[in-house]
Amino acid sequence: MAEQAKLPLGKLLIQKGVISEDQLRIALIEQKRSNEPLGKLLITLGFVTEATVRMALSENLNQQSADLTSLVVDAIALKLIPKEVAKRYRVFPIVYERATDNLILAMSDTSNIVALDQISAMLVKGITISPLLVNESDISRAIDQYYGFELSIDGILHEIETGEVNYASLGTTSDEYSQPMVRLIDAILADAVQNGASDLHFEPEQSFLRIRYRIDGILRQIRSLHKSYWPAMAVRLKVISNMNIAETRAPQDGRISIKFSGRQIDFRASAQPTTHGENFVLRVLDRQKGIVPLDGLGLGETELDLLKLMIARPDGVILVTGPTGSGKTTTLYSILNHINTESVNIMTLEDPVEYPMNMIRQTSVNESAKMGFAEGIRSMMRQDPDIILVGEIRDKETAEMAFAAAMTGHQVYSTLHTNSAVGSVSRLLDIGIVPDIMAGNIIGIVAQRLVRKLCTECRAPHEADEVERRLLDLPEGAGPQTLYHAVGCPHCAHQGYKGRIAIMELLKMTPAIDELIARRASTRELRNAANAAGFHSLIDDGLRRVLDGITTLEEVGRVVDLTERLSR
Repeated sequence: MAEQAKLPLGKLLIQKGVISEDQLRIALIEQKRSNEPLGKLLITLGFVTEATVRMALSENLNQQSADLTSLVVDAIALKLIPKEVAKRYRVFPIVYERATDNLILAMSDTSNIVALDQISAMLVKGITISPLLVNESDISRAIDQYYGFELSIDGILHEIETGEVNYASLGTTSDEYSQPMVRLIDAILADAVQNGASDLHFEPEQSFLRIRYRIDGILRQIRSLHKSYWPAMAVRLKVISNMNIAETRAPQDGRISIKFSGRQIDFRASAQPTTHGENFVLRVLDRQKGIVPLDGLGLGETELDLLKLMIARPDGVILVTGPTGSGKTTTLYSILNHINTESVNIMTLEDPVEYPMNMIRQTSVNESAKMGFAEGIRSMMRQDPDIILVGEIRDKETAEMAFAAAMTGHQVYSTLHTNSAVGSVSRLLDIGIVPDIMAGNIIGIVAQRLVRKLCTECRAPHEADEVERRLLDLPEGAGPQTLYHAVGCPHCAHQGYKGRIAIMELLKMTPAIDELIARRASTRELRNAANAAGFHSLIDDGLRRVLDGITTLEEVGRVVDLTERLSR
């Protein structure tokens, strides 16, 4: 954190109305115990975000600041600045942002124009520098820790194969970071995050280890390693996941937390015994990506206004439906973030808690401690909540408790595994919820899928053919319609797609739909009533994205059934 501010940091934040006197007092007490910087403690206690502290400091000092503790370094950035230059000017390269050709550089003195000029002249033309203020001692420690060790995956593998590192020359002061296996796992985790992976798969086969990343919902094989690497890699993964390294015959779960590019990244780890050894899957939990603003979900203007109206209702159930990996959790967290203020008490029951959020009381389901969803809701009702999030409605008891909470004046959010918004009604009937209880207590249902976005660098236009025109419901007399298809280029790793976007359908309950539910009407009758009320289906939303040139018909057809369009 930055030092020597014009105003003490605590006073500055109070003056800006960011923290209270009470919160500053708590942080100062903690500071006496731990001797940590005040800014870091305020962030740890959850009183402020890192961004808030940095903004306050940069405004006061006209500089940006950063924290280098538990950093996972960017190997590419490290190669841009030689060790001698880093030592001479007391700088450390944190991350190289390829998309913008920007090097984020930690400096002990961000006003050192000579150092910035010398480093700029040394870099490849076009690379810009963003200086960040960091304590000199932190920079010295980072230079000693990271320089001199191979940090690329290929380099570390070569080091392990040849045994070229002379450990005797490293001395007794060298920490565990000097171990190639430690660096190999760190490099793979960092590489997965850089490539935007949502999951990492370590899959042992008879004679080799396959490593796959799930990027934009599709699994991609990244590398194959010799089977001999896997035992040591598995042990390292278990150590950092807090698993039992001696247990190899039973499934285990754990959690990893690292800092990458200055931000906290968590991984949910799962080990599963298979015929060729333990299979490891890591789910990437990136808080920056996990919580997006409500207007960043990609809804149309009408649907966004409808969702805000649904959220504004004080009691009832809002369900988010879709298969695994369709972004239900992201949508729920975005809604909670939108309504998270000091005036409401939000409580969640999840399996497990994925993204910690300030001011929200979050509880993980623990079946061994007799804390299932139904028991959790029963307990939460005694905690004076305004809003309750139930991770998933799986059975009759959980569903009944969720509806009981809604009927007693609470707003309840939950997820359900169904294919469509209208299909959720028959799913709840199947679970055992009485139609009379459902009618009037469901505010609305959101169904969603994730589709890949076309790469804007290489997408190619074409004129819609006859089948595409029928799918898009274009009038016969209408002129030619331009659509886009995937091509593939280095920017999107030759996939033709880069990033994902949600397609959604929002079913807001009306008196007419409630009446149909109460008399157990068929799904067709419910859909007709919804269409009469202006309901737009997943297909409609997906085709809107196709017409906008954001995705392709093939991609929409991968996640929803387009055949019903042709049969009309």
